[in-house]
Amino acid sequence: MAKILSQEEIDALLTTVTAGESDQTDDAFADDKLRSVVAYDFKHPNRVSKDQIRTLENMHDNFAGHFGSSLSGMLRTIVDVDLVSVDQITYSEFIMSLVSPSCTYTFTAPPLEGLCLVDYNPTLTFAIIDRMFGGHGKILESERELTGIERAVMSNLVKRMYGELARSWEHLVEIDIDQKSFETNPQFIQIVPPGETVVVISFQIKLFQSTGLLTICYPYVSLEPVIGKLSAQNWIDATKKKNVEDDRKTNVFNVRKVNAAVSGILLNSTIKMRDVLALQIGDVIPSEQAISQPIDVWVNRRKKFIARPGLSGKRRAFQVVEVFDNIAQELQDD
Repeated sequence: MAKILSQEEIDALLTTVTAGESDQTDDAFADDKLRSVVAYDFKHPNRVSKDQIRTLENMHDNFAGHFGSSLSGMLRTIVDVDLVSVDQITYSEFIMSLVSPSCTYTFTAPPLEGLCLVDYNPTLTFAIIDRMFGGHGKILESERELTGIERAVMSNLVKRMYGELARSWEHLVEIDIDQKSFETNPQFIQIVPPGETVVVISFQIKLFQSTGLLTICYPYVSLEPVIGKLSAQNWIDATKKKNVEDDRKTNVFNVRKVNAAVSGILLNSTIKMRDVLALQIGDVIPSEQAISQPIDVWVNRRKKFIARPGLSGKRRAFQVVEVFDNIAQELQDD
């Protein structure tokens, strides 16, 4: 026989169920809140938006491809250059991440303001130097500074890198890169105050069995003059405009090299072959076409223009008065 609950027992049971559901709802809400909470450092705010960071990623991803091809040709071996990350941190944090002794260069790139920085990891530097001197990219030692000859070798490579970097920027703004200094101890390089925000772009370069980092540092004050152009829409529009301009220049260059035979037909007359064979110097062939009538101008054996014959100074010439419509003429003939 089923037990019949009293009213007090029913109220107690309902209270327990309601409390349990409320606790579960509160726990789920708390979990959702925890998932949506993102730590934010008000001392070091992000001054470059995600859209602008994405544009820098696209720009330097193109740079990685071009620089990899350039290095492969220079070192006579396959070199892979991959974009690793684009971060915005403080300048002091960036300097602390660099190894000493290093291979670090500062450069200017107007219209970007101030100094920018590029750093080659020692592992990468000595692998490149070994390959340039005929080796296989083996690292003999990396805990020393570069010699004068090694610095000259790296200087040539860095100049090539500057060219590819300027090429990657030209879709948005044309920059003129000029190297300013070379330093082996990053702690001595103070291009901006320690707390200033910088955008750090890291590349991984693979050469044989060696792998090293190439790092480019743009202070925010340097990017500020062009920060408005660092948007995905500007990047797409500039790329399309550049492609159209390149196509136009290519077509103009190709057309300028075409040699075309241009001739003006003064008259057409039909005579018998025996008359042609009997022609002598001084004979006149009559024509029904008046000198005031227009003539046909042919370009590479195709009728293109209608013109009037005449003189330009002491030289025979003709003046184009109409463009001949080949398509309309073909339709009319059909």
